[in-house]
Amino acid sequence: MAGLWVGVVSLVAAGRRGRRPPQQLIRSAALWTLKHVPHYSRQHLMVSRSLGSVGYDPNEKTFDKILVANRGEIACRVIRTCKKMGIKTVAIHSDVDANSVHVKMADEAVCVGPAPTSKSYLNMDAIMEAIKKTRAQAVHPGYGFLSENQEFARCLAAEDVIFIGPDRHAIQAMGDKIESKLLAKKAKVNTIPGFDGVVKDADEAVRIAREIGYPVMIKASAGGGGKGMRIAWDDEETRDGFRFSSQEAASSFGDDRLLIEKFIDNPRHIEIQVLGDKHGNALWINERECSIQRRNQKVVEEAPSIFLDAETRRAMGEQAVALAKAVNYSSAGTVEFLVDSKKNFYFLEMNTRLQDPYKSFGLPSIGRLSQYQEPLHLPGVRVDSGIQPGSDISIYYDPMISKLITYGSDRTEALKRMEDALDNYVIRGVTHNIALLREVIINSRFVKGDISTKFLSDEYPDGFKGHTLTKSERNELLAIASSLFVASQLRAQRFQEQSRVPIIKPDMANWELSIKLHDEVHTAVASNSGSTFSVEVDGSKLDVTSTWNLALPLLSVNVDGTQRTVQCLSRDAGGNMSIQFLGTVYNVRVLTKLAAELNEFMLEKVAEDTSSILRSPMPGVVVAVSVKPGDVVAEGQEICVIEAMKMQNSMTAGKTGKVKSVHCKAGDTVGEGDLLVELE
Repeated sequence: MAGLWVGVVSLVAAGRRGRRPPQQLIRSAALWTLKHVPHYSRQHLMVSRSLGSVGYDPNEKTFDKILVANRGEIACRVIRTCKKMGIKTVAIHSDVDANSVHVKMADEAVCVGPAPTSKSYLNMDAIMEAIKKTRAQAVHPGYGFLSENQEFARCLAAEDVIFIGPDRHAIQAMGDKIESKLLAKKAKVNTIPGFDGVVKDADEAVRIAREIGYPVMIKASAGGGGKGMRIAWDDEETRDGFRFSSQEAASSFGDDRLLIEKFIDNPRHIEIQVLGDKHGNALWINERECSIQRRNQKVVEEAPSIFLDAETRRAMGEQAVALAKAVNYSSAGTVEFLVDSKKNFYFLEMNTRLQDPYKSFGLPSIGRLSQYQEPLHLPGVRVDSGIQPGSDISIYYDPMISKLITYGSDRTEALKRMEDALDNYVIRGVTHNIALLREVIINSRFVKGDISTKFLSDEYPDGFKGHTLTKSERNELLAIASSLFVASQLRAQRFQEQSRVPIIKPDMANWELSIKLHDEVHTAVASNSGSTFSVEVDGSKLDVTSTWNLALPLLSVNVDGTQRTVQCLSRDAGGNMSIQFLGTVYNVRVLTKLAAELNEFMLEKVAEDTSSILRSPMPGVVVAVSVKPGDVVAEGQEICVIEAMKMQNSMTAGKTGKVKSVHCKAGDTVGEGDLLVELE
């Protein structure tokens, strides 16, 4: 799935006179700021991640030209801010990103290599050459990629180019999880029990895990953003975790070193944002809660946390500042903590930037955005994105679509605005995580604040399947589908500039319909008077009113006084419709009673037997193939590993059997649905 937001969120209150009061954020994505902001008030902001605007003195000397060593929404945010400050910008890009939004926004653009990140956005030689060619005075690294690479910072310093971020010492100290943990202990910051050295191999990983006691967390020393992280509950999972984590770490960060520490079960993930200058000053500007996670990456973030009391908040802030001062930190950064049910908190890591993008709850999706419309017409909504209609979500990069932020005077208002924003967000051409985000923010546990990092796995142990309709919601959907069907039929009977006599009088006819939803067939009778349809479905009578402009991507519908925003994603002559309702996409088939009776005589396509074949569930690159023809495999045994969006996924056998044929090899690029392995 592509993700909406997708990364980490930072809580921001605007910091100039005459501003509106600071508010609370709730998000489904990430945020980054470039300016000092004061402690916020008791108001709430709901976010999906974003970058704050910059307040500055126009008479203050600034750079003439900055190279932005990143892509996507963070590059767009930096470029937009530079434009406001009168600073020229240089974008770098891979060959597949040549038409990206950040490239079009910048004053200059330089291609730094082919699509793979190791050959482009992580290609320091090519980026250094671009800096020399464009005579950029400074580099803004954004997040991820080279933002915490001390070698890159060293190369810039050697060329007298300013790195917009912390100095090399802080990057080395905080970017390395092993060193940062040792520094945290020295600074008297609470830390998680674990092994403080580098784990050499899988056997040593098992030995260390046994000494610490299961469960343990295996993670990349130089990592972040959830990459190179695995939870292990036994020796076998430790061996697998060591293998996958080291491979992901090498791929994403060029550093396969790992550490192991005790996994704190059922914690909250709360982060403190810090700011430091080059005069030894540092301050903390309160927290954001990032407990709603999937694969150690944030899905929804909220500030302030409704869990913390003033004493705990202050203690966490003071420890965050102590750590920042211990490394002479001189930039904006994030100190992450795990907090247990008794409000005990433990240092997790420090990011020498504000945050990373996230992977959605599900498999990543690639494709081209055929239609894209942000909900900016709504109050209290902000969207940070680096895409436009026609943009491609690529297999080579994080599946970030945007960062959606809503804010309000209190938590209830911020949540309602997020709900409305998700309903009004138009994304066509790729699958996305709108349904999951909407379901999370209306979940009773989330609304009460009863959450932890296990929230998604606890609430959706078998994976997220979409919104479960109540009976009244189901009838609403059936009534809307009936109205859409009749409206389209009536429109088809009208001919522009011709006075044909209608086959059926549109305001008087009763339409007897058969509606199929979730393999259940429902009967409905619909009639209309102007723009209002009266629909009787399963014993309930509903009035549905709208403009019925079927050419618009959004349709505002009133169902018996309840206002809904729906999207008709597709419809065909066979009565099949895809309707996005309450965030989830439902496939509905609406036929007239006669057509439904005749349809019973149509043959149905026999479903493919998938027990003996393994198809790729996503586009990606085959990293390893573990079997060959003739091998006997057990159910659940690993067949191959596919890397997509820099995350490795193990593909396993669906049953016990003998391998008949193998259709892929390491290094192959595969698409969604491609055949990988056949069993006899």
